[in-house]
Amino acid sequence: MLEGKKIVVVLPAYNAAKTLEITYREIPFDIVDEVVLVDDASPDNTVEQAQKLGIKHIVQHARNRGYGGNQKSCYQKALELGADIVIMLHPDYQYTPKLIRAMSSIIAHGVYPVVYGSRILGKGALNGGMPMYKYIANRLLTLTQNILINQKLSEYHTGYRAFSAEIFNKIDIEANSDDFVFDNEMTAQIFYAGYEIGEVTCPTKYFEEASSINFQRSVKYGLGVLRVSIQYRLQKWGLGRFGIFS
Repeated sequence: MLEGKKIVVVLPAYNAAKTLEITYREIPFDIVDEVVLVDDASPDNTVEQAQKLGIKHIVQHARNRGYGGNQKSCYQKALELGADIVIMLHPDYQYTPKLIRAMSSIIAHGVYPVVYGSRILGKGALNGGMPMYKYIANRLLTLTQNILINQKLSEYHTGYRAFSAEIFNKIDIEANSDDFVFDNEMTAQIFYAGYEIGEVTCPTKYFEEASSINFQRSVKYGLGVLRVSIQYRLQKWGLGRFGIFS
């Protein structure tokens, strides 16, 4: 615990057998109370590796539900365990677990209810090997989102996120997509509910075993991100009503 807050780390896993151990070993267990791994019907031995590491809370999907569907199971299990703070960490070792302490502390001390690990603050993204086309797309999408949502995040597309459990009482994540756009729908919901999001500088690593989506999926994701931001602005202006903001 930290400041009396129970901390649960959730690992949305798909084909993570090769990187799970190195990720798990860096988790600061002096403050983290529980770890949840949700395996999205991986064809590799992710579950066996998690059991070998002694992870107690393992959820297995009988079929692949997608990145968003995986996160829904992650957060549901974390809340069932009585989490006060939930850290979503990719088990592909693209983001360092060493920032869990800093991100949790910001929430535990009531500075922000949500904290994102940003690859864009500083030069973490390019230094870590982010492909240039992804970096440019990230910057253009983030600029557009900030304009439409009227915020000033450095990055909307990080997969490293920490939440106070209270926000799950104010937003409906089940209304969100089961695909990659889930993250951006959740961000828009958080802002729509009146919460603020803090950011910390986060180095990142791009290597063969790290998860990534191909160009076609990236285009689909980008269009989905724009749709969510436009829906947010239309609902704010009273020109539409959309289920994710109900």
